[in-house]
Amino acid sequence: MNHVLCGLAANEALPFELVGRLIAVADEDVAHSLARRADLGREQAVALAARVEESAVQLAYEGRLTAADIDPRTRPQAALALLDERSGDPEWARLFARDPDVERRLKLAACPGLPADVRETLAADPDVRVVVELALWTTADLTARLAHHPHAEVRRAVAANEATPPRVLAMLVSGEGLPPTERCLVCDAEETPCAHDPHSPRLDCDLRPGASCDGSHESTLHELAQQALQNPATPIRVLLGFADHPSALLRGLLAARPGLPPETAARLSGDPVPGVRAELAGNPAIDDAVIRVLAADRDHEVRRRLAHHPRVPLDVLSGLAAATRIGSSLLPRMASASPAEVEDLARSSNPVLRMLLAERRDLPAGIRDTLADDPDAKVVKSVARHPGLSEARLRSMVERHGAQVVAGVAANPDTPPALLEDLAGHVPPVRKALCEIARHPGATGPALLVCLADRKARRVAAGHPALPTEVIVELLADRDWQVGQAAAANPSLPAAVMAELVSESERAPGKRPGAGAGGTG
Repeated sequence: MNHVLCGLAANEALPFELVGRLIAVADEDVAHSLARRADLGREQAVALAARVEESAVQLAYEGRLTAADIDPRTRPQAALALLDERSGDPEWARLFARDPDVERRLKLAACPGLPADVRETLAADPDVRVVVELALWTTADLTARLAHHPHAEVRRAVAANEATPPRVLAMLVSGEGLPPTERCLVCDAEETPCAHDPHSPRLDCDLRPGASCDGSHESTLHELAQQALQNPATPIRVLLGFADHPSALLRGLLAARPGLPPETAARLSGDPVPGVRAELAGNPAIDDAVIRVLAADRDHEVRRRLAHHPRVPLDVLSGLAAATRIGSSLLPRMASASPAEVEDLARSSNPVLRMLLAERRDLPAGIRDTLADDPDAKVVKSVARHPGLSEARLRSMVERHGAQVVAGVAANPDTPPALLEDLAGHVPPVRKALCEIARHPGATGPALLVCLADRKARRVAAGHPALPTEVIVELLADRDWQVGQAAAANPSLPAAVMAELVSESERAPGKRPGAGAGGTG
């Protein structure tokens, strides 16, 4: 891969004329970057597709090619991409529906808006994989018919399709009104009874881990139940029996279902498997009584998931914060706290609650500043990124808490350039802060030069437009390819250097542009 040319192809300041010249020498990787350019014109897109076949699919999905630009016989993958975007010619669908290449029929079966006759052809395909793919994505009328298909894998796919009507999903779960399944992928491939070894060394076996069939197609029907439990269109009433199912996986999926009745939630709150209770703890449908039961759960993951519940009472959250590692992300309950609750939380004696509140970025100025002056470093660390903080307050935070808050202050959108320079020179160095400075819009050349000393920050700083021009040019030849690519994508790279890089690739396509540009910066 020519990383410098890939970076140059993504450079937003690349002149129009150089885009055209780069297309003429592009390989697959460079074409990928070119295809994502916002300013790529239609003629350029057509030229790029002609130059690099693989880019035609990407350009079709990007909306840069139309049906008039594609011949389905010479560029079938691009034609299928347009069909997938509802931009292709319906006649192409009829062509691909009878294509001898099963991979193309599989791709077609997943396309939306297919003509009715094409769907009928695919539903009768001799390869069951095509029918399965169709069942996953087709419309309600056809799913109702495919639910009666004799192959269990097709029914599994129908259960996963959110367009499947609720009454059909209910039939799939109960089996009532449907003929027995006759085949599954396991008994298609192996003599039954058969249990597939998930660590099988056989290269000719592509059965899913845990697949088994004793004649009842049990593993596929178990997976059908999984799909139905995860399908929001499945009526909750037909799923309640899974609360007592021997499979903890199925009980866990039920525990996560929206609209779970209180009595079922109460039963699942006593499930012997912690994973089931953790799924229940994250379910927005559980009531206050179940929340309080789960708050006393001995499993850490149950309590952690409960802390992220959107309606957890603040007194419960306070208890969870005191005994559970929650992290410093913005919790839904904190995000929805009322103005009165925000004031109470800001005065809480529990620093974890103050820390969690400080993750909000819409706090009133007075509360924001109070939290910025908090004596606890973790509270200050959480509020450090909050916009609106004055330079004096930001400096005070660093003076009081040092390295613990430097990265947060460096990430604050209002941190002024002079302070960013001071943070870059902080002793001891804070690596996370250097990465934040390297991507900060207000970073200056001197601050960015310090960032170059850190491996990760160097990769970011190389693409910053405030980096001195001569340094950007030097970084094109950096030993780290990510640095060179970022430098080539830097909009401050001089146009003359861009032109020389393209000229080098035109003269010697195999040579790495920038390789002779000097030192490592």
